[in-house]
This record gives sequence, structure tokens and C-alpha cells, in this order.
Amino acid sequence: MHPIPISQRSLLYLLVFAAAGALIYVLVQLVNGFSMEYYDRRTKAPNVSGHRNDIGYFIAPGMLMQIQLSLAGLLLGGALAVMLFCRVFLWYALLPAGLAAVAVGFALPWLYFARKVKKRAKEFESSILDLSMGLTSGLRAGQALPQALEVFSRRCDGPMKEELSIVLQEYRLGLELPDALQRMYDRLPCEDLLLLIISIRLTLQSGGSLAEVLVRITQTIQDRIEFYQKLQALTAQGRFEALAMSLAPLLAFVLLFIINNELMLPMVRTLIGWCAIGIMLTLQVIGYIVIRAIVDVKV
Repeated sequence: MHPIPISQRSLLYLLVFAAAGALIYVLVQLVNGFSMEYYDRRTKAPNVSGHRNDIGYFIAPGMLMQIQLSLAGLLLGGALAVMLFCRVFLWYALLPAGLAAVAVGFALPWLYFARKVKKRAKEFESSILDLSMGLTSGLRAGQALPQALEVFSRRCDGPMKEELSIVLQEYRLGLELPDALQRMYDRLPCEDLLLLIISIRLTLQSGGSLAEVLVRITQTIQDRIEFYQKLQALTAQGRFEALAMSLAPLLAFVLLFIINNELMLPMVRTLIGWCAIGIMLTLQVIGYIVIRAIVDVKV
């Protein structure tokens, strides 16, 4: 029996991949048809005071589920096609690779929007110092606290402008200003903002010069920011080492497979090889988590 030429074998794999991709697409569309309405119905709720800073702020849960299912199906078909092209037909290799591809397909969209949530929170937190300084300047110029907030909201941008517009709208509707600020903290928790809100609430209740209190709060926030920046600079090397040490074995495996695939093929065609790959990935993930936990100092 003559071996199949590589061109015909590649065409056969391509046709199999296309058929599997079409089947996966049909299944994803069917699942989405049943799941999107269910997830939207579960998560929809009236929200009159703005959205919390979570993934739902950027994308509807039903749409996120649709993206996750589509990407998981695409990665599953791609992983199986690559392994079949490498002539890996072992079920104990195809099954873990397929499950890993599905897990990555579900995780990547969530991680992307979680990163956007974290970025928005950082942008908001970096504006707290400007908010404190703006309120201090406005109060020293003779403005009342609501007027100082409104003037500052016209000059700022980003998440701070969005949240202050909600605070001012709630204040005009009859909510006390400290309570409206507390609701802003509930949407975007931040220790500096909490310190500012507590100072405003206590000063309004007990009396005194709010401008002088805000001057001290501003200095405290400046000191916290400087300390955090120094801490980030000191731990930057540790974060880089965690990433480099985690990716080094994977890059070495890919380079060796490209340079001498005959030497590395037993790693992907034998049970012992796949066990070694599984152990290596597990240890790398554990090492990355441990190193990040060491360098991630809470302030």
C-alpha cells in the first residue's frame, strides 16, 4: 500500500477541518439561540444610578456568552486540525487538547473585558487626587461643595466625569451629597475616595472648614500615590521574571519542534510525552501564581 502524498494528505486534513468548522458553527448558532435570551433575562435589572464597574458595563452577558462559544468552537477545531496534521491520533492526547482549547476560548473574552474593567478602575483611581485638589480650589474660591463638584466635572473626563454626572443628577433629585458620593464608591471602590467621602461627611455633620480638611486629605493621597509608585518600581523585575520563567519552557519546546521535529515528535505521540507536557504546564502555572503572589504587595 503506497503512502498518501503530503499534498493529498494536507488537502484531506483541510477538508476535514472545514467540515468540522461548519458543524461547530451550526452547533454554536443553535446553542446561542437558546442561551442568549436566558442569560439576558437572568441578568437584566433596573439600574437608575449607573452601572457597577464590572464586565456588564462593557458588554451584555448574552453577547459575551456568544463570543465565548464561538471562540471556543474555533479554537477546538483549530487544535484538533493541527494535531491531526501532525498525525496525532491518540484519544488521550486529543481529549485534553480539545478541553484546553475550549477552556482558552471561554477564558480569553472574559480576560479581555476584565482587563478593560481594571483599566477603567485605574483611570478613575488616578483622578481622585485631581478631584480632591479641584474641590479644595473651589471651596477656597468661595463655592459651595455641590458647585465645586459641578465645576470640576466640566473640566475632567473619562470615568470620573461619568460618575460625577451621576452624583450630581442624584443630588438634584433630592439625595444627600455624601450619600450620592457613597453610591459612587459602591460602583467604583477606591480607598482614596472612601477617605475623601468620610472626611466630607464628618465635616458636614460636625462643622468646620471643609477646605482645610481637604488640604490634609490631598496631602495624604499624594503620599499614598508616591509610595505605590515606588512599590511598583521595586516589584517590576519580579513581575517580569514571573512572565519570562513561565513562557521560557513553552518557547523552548516550540523552537526545538521547529528545528528538529523528529526529536520532539515522541512528546506529542506517546502517553509519556503528554504526561510530561501536562506536568510541565501545571508546574509553570503554579510557579507563575506563586511568584505573582510574592511580588503583588497590597497597600
